[in-house]
Amino acid sequence: MVRPTHDERARPVSWQVWAVSLLLAIMPLCFAVSSRLKSVPMAALFLIGIFALVTREKSRLSYRIAWSVAAVCLLRLVYDLGNFLGHRLDISTLDLPAQTLLFLAIAAAFSLPLKRRVITIGFSLTTIVLGAASLFQRYVQGVDRPYGINGGDWAAVEFAMYLLVLVLLSMLQALRTGTSRADRCLHVVAVVVGLYGAVLTQSRGPLLAFAPVYLGLMLWYAARSRQWRRMLTLFAITVVGMLTITASLHREMVDRLSDVSHEIATYGPNDATGAVRERLEMWHTAWDAFVEHPLAGIGLDQFGVYARAQVAAGHASPAIANYVHPHSEYLESLAAGGLPALLVLLLFFAAPTFFFARHLNHASEPVAAAAIAGLMVISMYGLCAFSDNVFYRAMPQSLYLFLVLGLAVSIGRQLHDASTR
Repeated sequence: MVRPTHDERARPVSWQVWAVSLLLAIMPLCFAVSSRLKSVPMAALFLIGIFALVTREKSRLSYRIAWSVAAVCLLRLVYDLGNFLGHRLDISTLDLPAQTLLFLAIAAAFSLPLKRRVITIGFSLTTIVLGAASLFQRYVQGVDRPYGINGGDWAAVEFAMYLLVLVLLSMLQALRTGTSRADRCLHVVAVVVGLYGAVLTQSRGPLLAFAPVYLGLMLWYAARSRQWRRMLTLFAITVVGMLTITASLHREMVDRLSDVSHEIATYGPNDATGAVRERLEMWHTAWDAFVEHPLAGIGLDQFGVYARAQVAAGHASPAIANYVHPHSEYLESLAAGGLPALLVLLLFFAAPTFFFARHLNHASEPVAAAAIAGLMVISMYGLCAFSDNVFYRAMPQSLYLFLVLGLAVSIGRQLHDASTR
């Protein structure tokens, strides 16, 4: 009699597969709420991931294939730790960087057998819930710029980016050939409700970033399916829909877009008020911090302290005295850690980009779909990072680490399975 191998004994049974799939499916919703109860499913997935890495050789091999993505996440954590020690910062500064360890373990859950349909439906239901929350805040509560269910009115931009990432993932599932008609209808509803909710936030950066990423998805779909006419129709419907929603906002969004050129043209030492002018003033101040400390920076999360000192010295406008981040992830890195920090951030985006790009046209449709999903997430964050901080709160950082690491390990699992057949 042939004895089962250690890896075979560690294979999950049916109820375990369902349980892990359901936990993964609700993660985006957990990140988007403020309740402390969300720590329970996150802790469960953390333990599941650790157990999988310890007991399953297939999980370790899946991780080995995705080593470059995990390595760059660890590199960023190590650099943040060095910055913390070098500048002798408060221990709370490490709260966000330490989350990397949590998601490095959670990602191992993607190496297990999973119910993909359960996960995709969970993501789209989260999109509908968050989009509906935006509609409720706008039309029932009278909120000018909806901000979701985890944050105040200052969180509209990151909420829009978060929601648009989920919209892109729902659209991807709606396009896939293996999606059933009922599921496709659900994903399309998620796209419509989520996109409507995102436009209601009037967040220029994420909405402008969404356009090229969405176009990239359409081009990938058309190139893979050869259905160029259908792609053009879908793209046109989306554009018309977004313009219709924008027009329904009583020109508020149009006015915000038209204000950009005016505020840039009139920005100066005597006029630094307004969303765009204040960003320009913060960027100027962050650049000054980098010029003064090009290699070591001023320390993680120290921009607010530096900006207030510059205001007190008369070197910056009082309009930015209450800001704690410069509204640009790239300039935040330059200010916080100089050139080394910027290089780490660029690697943080570049390494997973190269990993996913290598598998974008893979013969296996699930592998290619995971690759385009990963690229869309990185593209949204990378583009939004020019005009906003995208990793300064747990909600957006958690979604990025969860999806990028998870999709990379998922591809690793599928590639390993294909090689052993």
